[in-house]
Amino acid sequence: MDESGVGEEGVDGGAAGRHAVIPRRWARYYLENAPSLCWLVFANVAGVFVGVFFYLETLPEVETLAWPVYMDSPVATLLMALALATLLPNLGRRLDAAPVNLVLAYLYTISFVWLVETGLWLALALNLHFGLYYPDVWRYFGVLVTHLLFIPEAYLLPHFGRTTPGALGLALLLALGNDLVDYGFGLHPPLRYETGALFSAGGFTTSGVVLAVGSVVTSVVAVALAARAFPRLGSDGAASR
Repeated sequence: MDESGVGEEGVDGGAAGRHAVIPRRWARYYLENAPSLCWLVFANVAGVFVGVFFYLETLPEVETLAWPVYMDSPVATLLMALALATLLPNLGRRLDAAPVNLVLAYLYTISFVWLVETGLWLALALNLHFGLYYPDVWRYFGVLVTHLLFIPEAYLLPHFGRTTPGALGLALLLALGNDLVDYGFGLHPPLRYETGALFSAGGFTTSGVVLAVGSVVTSVVAVALAARAFPRLGSDGAASR
């Protein structure tokens, strides 16, 4: 790994100099070193399988084509694994030399939004009926902590990624579309309480209304944070502010 300029916050490209939640030197250490980058990719791939295991009991009740919108956490970690894997050809070079193009801008932006929205939504969903989960060590603390870690992980992406207005717009459209499916047809991740659904005979429960509104808010917040965190992709492929 090239150590030159590691401590120069705000000098490198990417998120440095914008609103970097993860310090630039940390991002460079984890994303420029082969062992740490491979570990991050592996951890996210493992997260896909752990997440799918959580859904196994209820998957037979859901149409196969609806699985991607039903299994929020596995999709988020799969997107992050793909985003990190794009850095593997860049190993041995500085983070600033990572590939930058329109397709990757869309991938990184949607990955960021899915990770942040999923982490925020999970915290809301568990604490809306706190007593149904606490003090279960795994179902409350384990699930909450692992999902909240999605948020700082998402902030690795602006250190090498870019976004565009189109990518932000698509991310918002997908997130709100996912909310509509979740609360229009009751396809949100399984919970220990009833929420109802907009298009069901019984309609929403009170918890369902709160969670649906909260989910829309978390989607908008996630996209706003992405817009704030990512440099823009210029017409020449370079970052613009």
